[in-house]
Formats: sequence, structure tokens, C-alpha cells
Amino acid sequence: MTAVKIMPCLDMKNGRVVKGIHFTELKDAGDPVENASFYQQEGADELAMLDIAATVENRKTRLEWVKNVSSVIEIPLTVGGGISALEDIDLLMRAGADKVSMNSAAVKRPELVREAARQFGSGHITVAIDARRNHAMPSGFELVVSGGTKPVGKDAVEWAKQCESLGAGVILPTSMDGDGTQAGYDLAFTKAIADVVTVPVVASGGAGELQHFADAVLQGGASILLAASVFHYRLLSIHQVKEHLRSQGIAVFSDEG
Repeated sequence: MTAVKIMPCLDMKNGRVVKGIHFTELKDAGDPVENASFYQQEGADELAMLDIAATVENRKTRLEWVKNVSSVIEIPLTVGGGISALEDIDLLMRAGADKVSMNSAAVKRPELVREAARQFGSGHITVAIDARRNHAMPSGFELVVSGGTKPVGKDAVEWAKQCESLGAGVILPTSMDGDGTQAGYDLAFTKAIADVVTVPVVASGGAGELQHFADAVLQGGASILLAASVFHYRLLSIHQVKEHLRSQGIAVFSDEG
């Protein structure tokens, strides 16, 4: 089994960390630089920063936010939101991002994934896949874009397979049905994708208690565990999560005992 990584996620809007439920009802969750520094000290293996309003507002990710956050951490930083061209990726990398996460733009033009993987390397390219349940789809999950506002009539699991074939190095699926609820990851969705790709899969959306993290690995097949609410509101610490994973026989990345 691959050693599991813990990845807190900073959802960004107007320069602040925010968190909502089902992608709406956003509440302030603190300063991004303070949060980033805190999470590195706590033992986070990676950090995600998603500019959640960039695509909806038809603009690029704020480079200043990336520079500020990357300047206080040494762990890998994945940045997403509003990425639609190779130039965007280049600017983000120069600003301090180690990886980029694309979503809507990849759906609109899948070749972008291939071009990005060729230019920057697959390991630096994550494709985020937002989905909601729809029994009309073969897998039961329909792809949605634009911050979860637009269903596109495409099977989300089939899209994950396509993304891997295009060169994506990580797949980050989020179930809109579970986002922010703290009721547990959508294990069926996570597993459906983990079963059809060989690259790392990030469990995202809905973590609320320690067992949810272990279930994402043992039942969902995830190797990177992303969470926001439970960390932002200090309901759980990264140390607690790692201890619980170890107690379940799960290897933890950068384990220092």
C-alpha cells in the first residue's frame, strides 16, 4: 500500500480562506498565510489552495496569494482555479506552486491536460473532478464544472480514465453531495475512480471524524486525504489523523514516528 499523505485545503475568496457546504454558504475560515504556516508545523505532507471563484468570475488565480502562501511553507503546494492555458501554469509555478489543479478548462479542452503534462511533467498536473449523483450516467456520477454550477452530461468516472490517458499525474475527485458536510467522504465515488486509474487519487469533500480518513484509504482506495473544515475549525489535528491511520495499519507518508 502506498504511504498516505494528508493535504489540508485552503479554499480562497477575496484573499481569505473560506469554507461552505455543497460549494455554497461560505464562511470565513482565516488568513491563508497563517493557516499554511500552521499546517506545515502540524505535519501536513502537502497543501492545496483553490481559488474557488476564479472560473465563475472569469479571471485567473491571484498570483499574489500563491506567492504569499508559498513563501512560508516548504511542503508541495497545489494551486487551482481559473487555469485555462499553459501560460497560466507557468505563472503559477513561477509564483511558487509545485503543482496545478485544473478542472473546467480541462473539460472544455482535454488537450490542455496533454500539453501541460508534456511541458511541465505529469507529476505537476492534477485534474480536479467535481461530480454529483445522476443515475442516468453509467457510473452513477455526472461531471459538473464552474465551481459545481454546471452539469455537463458526461460520466465523471469515464472522464477520470481519459484524464489519466492524457497525462494527468493526480486525480482529485470531489462529490458535491458530500462537500463540507463532515458526514464522510463519498467512498463510492472515490473508489469508482481509484478502481479505473493507476495514478494517486485524492479523497476530497466531507471529512468530519477520524474514521472517515481511514475509510477513504481502506474502502475508497485514496492515497492523498484532503480536508478543510475539520482542520480550519480545529476540530481535528493532522497529528490525530496520522495517529489514527497508523492504528488502522495504514502507512503514513514522511512518518517520523
